[in-house]
Amino acid sequence: MRKFFALVLTLAMTLSLFSFVANAEGYTGDIKIWVADSMVDLTKAKVEDFKAAHPEYAGINALVEPVGEGDSATNMITDVEGGADIFGFAQDQLSRLVAAGALVELSEENAAIVKAENDPGAVGAVTMADLMYAYPMTSDNGYFLYYDKSVITDPSTLEGVLEQANAANKKVYFEINNGWYQPAFFFGAGAYVTYDVDDAGNLVKANINYATPEGLAGLKGIIALASNPAFVNGSSASNAMDYAAIVDGAWDQAAVKAAFGDNFAATKLPTFNVDGKDYQLSGFGGFKMLGVKPQVDEAKLAACDALALYLAGEEVQAARFEQSGWGPSNLKVQQSEAVKNDVVLSALASQLAYTIPQGQYPGDYWSTATALGDDIIAGKLNGLSDEDLMAALKDFEAKLIALVAQ
Repeated sequence: MRKFFALVLTLAMTLSLFSFVANAEGYTGDIKIWVADSMVDLTKAKVEDFKAAHPEYAGINALVEPVGEGDSATNMITDVEGGADIFGFAQDQLSRLVAAGALVELSEENAAIVKAENDPGAVGAVTMADLMYAYPMTSDNGYFLYYDKSVITDPSTLEGVLEQANAANKKVYFEINNGWYQPAFFFGAGAYVTYDVDDAGNLVKANINYATPEGLAGLKGIIALASNPAFVNGSSASNAMDYAAIVDGAWDQAAVKAAFGDNFAATKLPTFNVDGKDYQLSGFGGFKMLGVKPQVDEAKLAACDALALYLAGEEVQAARFEQSGWGPSNLKVQQSEAVKNDVVLSALASQLAYTIPQGQYPGDYWSTATALGDDIIAGKLNGLSDEDLMAALKDFEAKLIALVAQ
């Protein structure tokens, strides 16, 4: 039965059922929606608002279930037929979901609306091979510097942050054995690692220049950080102790505020210095989005598209920010005074100017990056010549290239 359903879904996509838009004939029946637990009640309320504003969809029965962005993609790929009709997920899962037949392409009309109403990073994050496959919900999945302003009076340079923390006998947390945080140094120095994706969502080629002077500068920056007495490897504010600064994200702001109190502050990541040259720490920017799976019923697909467009639109993004501080991708909401005056989102916005959207990466990329970070933390690269460090980078680069078929 599942194989038959998958075949039907593939046929549905081939026949361009995704071309039906919000003003179709209407739909009466169930629509299953997966969102983060904190968004269940808000989503239920907003679905009712949508139904009231669109009588043709008054017969929708929304089944809103708490399945977070971290689990939804895996659940959908495992069982597309049994999965949600509309579901939230993080942008790094896009290619996996497309390859599994779990996402339907946006209609030209809806794609135009998404492009006009959201920031370029979010639009790029939902786009693959020039086609849009999801509706952006946020531009807030990135990292920046939280700091205690009674200890760190100048957060502009990493060397200065470490010096000030050491003077106060405090710690600085940065998770260098994590493939998401680690590239802050490499990207900041001008190195890069990305992977090309074919039209089916398969990773087909690595683009990487780590074994270069730029990669060497990034590696030396990480080694210098790990060698500092103030350094602690980590990114969870809830588990941090005696710290004056932490590289973390918006999701941890409550824990940081509890630790720093009135001295709570946030800003973009600092610069770091290698061999007399300053580099701005960079890294990944991330986004949350809503996907719609293919449907055999054309009317249901139209309803799902219309509802997803609304749930990812200005009104609901503003409500998510107000309730839970989710950073909007919608341009109008970004320009609201409440968003512009938010310390955390302002810090994130400043940092996102120096980052790249997180694309699609092989699963083993993360463990490969962890291995390099673990070696640095263990001191295995301390004291090595530039030639030996370059050899280590060549080995690291070769491993990352080998993760995809060439």
